Amino acid sequence: MPRDEPPAPNPDSPLIPPALQRLRDGIDEVDRSIVDLLAKRHALIAEVAAVKRTTGVPIKDPGREASLLEARRSQATVDGLSPDMVEGLFRLLLRSSRDRQASLRAAVPEDLRLCTVAIIGAGGGMGQLWTRLMETVGHEVLAVDLDTTLSSTDAAAEADVVLVAVPIDVTETVIKQVAPAMGPDALLTDITSVKAGPTSAMMEHFSGSVIGTHPLFGPSVRSLQNQRLAFVPARDVDGHWTKWLRTTYQSLGLTLLDTQADTHDRIMSVVQVLTHHATEVMGRAMLRLGVPVEETLRFTSPVYRMELLMTARHFAQDADLYRAIEAGNPNCEAVTEAVRSSAEEFSTVLASGDVEEFRSMFTQVTDFFGEFAPVALEQSSALIERLVEMD
Repeated sequence: MPRDEPPAPNPDSPLIPPALQRLRDGIDEVDRSIVDLLAKRHALIAEVAAVKRTTGVPIKDPGREASLLEARRSQATVDGLSPDMVEGLFRLLLRSSRDRQASLRAAVPEDLRLCTVAIIGAGGGMGQLWTRLMETVGHEVLAVDLDTTLSSTDAAAEADVVLVAVPIDVTETVIKQVAPAMGPDALLTDITSVKAGPTSAMMEHFSGSVIGTHPLFGPSVRSLQNQRLAFVPARDVDGHWTKWLRTTYQSLGLTLLDTQADTHDRIMSVVQVLTHHATEVMGRAMLRLGVPVEETLRFTSPVYRMELLMTARHFAQDADLYRAIEAGNPNCEAVTEAVRSSAEEFSTVLASGDVEEFRSMFTQVTDFFGEFAPVALEQSSALIERLVEMD
């Protein structure tokens, strides 16, 4: 569409009064000005990235961002605008700015050693994402998968770093295959969603440096800013690989969560296994009840729609992946039993009609959540409002 040409009229729209059309034309002109200003801001961000790259100033400056948001809220109030709306807009701009700076390697130290990284499983969703991330930093990537000419052992022999990004079920098998081919000064790492088994396998089959990691996000993530990555340093023979990997990931905007393998798996049994299992139970229950999804959407509340989106999103993805994540966690049985017994407890009290017992059970859970409960109420309300706007 030419720059100054207004949007084409919709033949199905009712006749627009001339006065309204003039106002819409004015709005279009303002919108074009906004885009022009965003382009200028975008160009300035590139200059900011260049300065930060040479000076070592980090991409994210919490103090600067808080001051900026407060100033924009104050300006919005003076101008008769919603401070929340303006803050939301500038939060998007700030996130976009951080992404732009990361893509321009603003946080990559000029003295960072650029390595050859073999990614085993590069054809999968996470493997493809990690290939892009490593290349963004400036590392050379040897992409290996079942359909590549380059074998995993040949890549392992050539690489400074071997990163295992294969399905959970075959992770330990692949580790056993590639570890003997690696040089003694190399780094062996992974991005598997369970840590105890893979980390033990890496330690057992490779005598060099070993670091386990787990990205707490999926391959479809739109931005890495503030995304978390569990970081499990197991062995650092030469004392430099831990710093190297931390720097590589932090330069991309990731927040590193230092932990141990057993602790990771115990907590992830709640964060992942409990969440996924409860979602699967909800989906299966809906199937058993047989009420069409379309019919429920006619009567949907914002909360139900949010729950439905997460449930349908779950079942739109790979069944084998979720089975592996849940079954591969050593605490899976305890979690599924907790879900089953909890469901039975609530079912029993509802069937009995015991109001006081239901209230008591409800209050016990409220007390468990403690101070997080009112925070959750506030934050979820903001999400619900956004969801209603999108409907």
